[in-house]
Amino acid sequence: MPRFEYKAIDPNGREVTGFIDTGTTQEAVSKIKEKGLYPTQISEAKKEQTQDSSGSANSAAAAPAKKGGMNAEICIPFLGIGTVKSSEVAVFTRQLATLIEAGLPLVRSLNVLHDQLKAGPLKDVISNLSREVSAGGTLSESMAKYPNVFTNLYSNMIKAGEAGGVLEIVLERLAEFQEKNQALTQKVKSALTYPALVVIFSVGVLLFLTTYIIPKFMGIFQNMNAGEMPGITKFVMAMSSLMRDKWYIGLGLFISIVVGLKVLNSFKDSKLFLDKIKLRIPVAGELMRKIEVARFSRTLGTLISSGVPILQALRITRGTMNNEVMSRALKRVHDSIREGESIASPLKASGAFPLMVVNMIDVGEETGSLDTMLNKVADIYDTEVDATVNALTSIIEPFLIVGMGVIVGFLVISMFLPLFKLMSSITSQ
Repeated sequence: MPRFEYKAIDPNGREVTGFIDTGTTQEAVSKIKEKGLYPTQISEAKKEQTQDSSGSANSAAAAPAKKGGMNAEICIPFLGIGTVKSSEVAVFTRQLATLIEAGLPLVRSLNVLHDQLKAGPLKDVISNLSREVSAGGTLSESMAKYPNVFTNLYSNMIKAGEAGGVLEIVLERLAEFQEKNQALTQKVKSALTYPALVVIFSVGVLLFLTTYIIPKFMGIFQNMNAGEMPGITKFVMAMSSLMRDKWYIGLGLFISIVVGLKVLNSFKDSKLFLDKIKLRIPVAGELMRKIEVARFSRTLGTLISSGVPILQALRITRGTMNNEVMSRALKRVHDSIREGESIASPLKASGAFPLMVVNMIDVGEETGSLDTMLNKVADIYDTEVDATVNALTSIIEPFLIVGMGVIVGFLVISMFLPLFKLMSSITSQ
């Protein structure tokens, strides 16, 4: 009777190998499935291969994980070397959720996604995930080895899904979470693109005027012996000379400011002070608060609905916050819950979160539907962010245009005042 060698996936997602004696390939597939395995490869065994006395897939040892491919820890984010975009991870999550929901085993799903990707960092990471899971590791443990690709939130949600046997549901929630975060980020970027282009163009025009046009006028004034210059003309000419001849001073000042802010942001107390100021900026501060509230609500709601314990979910959510004021408020919430209190009370006491958010969370706690209420809050604030961004851009655009006009007008007047003075003196003669 022919002997077949096979590779299959067991119910835990591990790849096993073995031999089976049967008449045809179709019969081999049927017998392998009867063992509770999902066959991925079947071929007729060679005569020289040693017979497996048991013929059981469970007796076959899983292939050891190989070390290879890209190490996601070795990357240079500033240069974009070895990094994986969040949009790529979002697409991967959606595809993995679809494949697993369709009944495909985990390792097979990872292999399918690996095969369809072009060469790059994500393809290497998926290859390593597949090897590690095939060797008996869990998906969450494997993903935790690549924090530059899969965040702490991501790996903890996967861990909760594995523990509850609902990995496909958690992946679906993760995919929705990432897609909504991507949409929110894209809205903000798209709305601020035009003002940013206006600012860049304005700076370019000012540099051109001060470093090329104004020096031409300065030469004309010297040749014509214009005499004493008006005060604003002296100021503009001094600024022009400074920018043209001592540009490195301005560059050094700019770099010092950027580095200084980075250093201040590295210390929690100074970051807290700066973040308090940011939240008080008209319109822009409100936008920052709404973005943080939307992120907090979406993250915490998704974690809780995925089965992550509340204290762990709060620690993870706190790590996603960019504003130190909001982060410290969540620290107080975490400590209060550990002492047996509710979420709403310390949130209200902090003053960092809007009262509507606190009330909705309070209702969610009372009715036992905290995750649902948090996701509703996130949806509301996604809409609020969109409206605030539109309002902010509608305010910024006219201010930029008017401001540019005032600066250019100031430069033009400062250059033409000496000309008017010269013309008046020539006419009087």
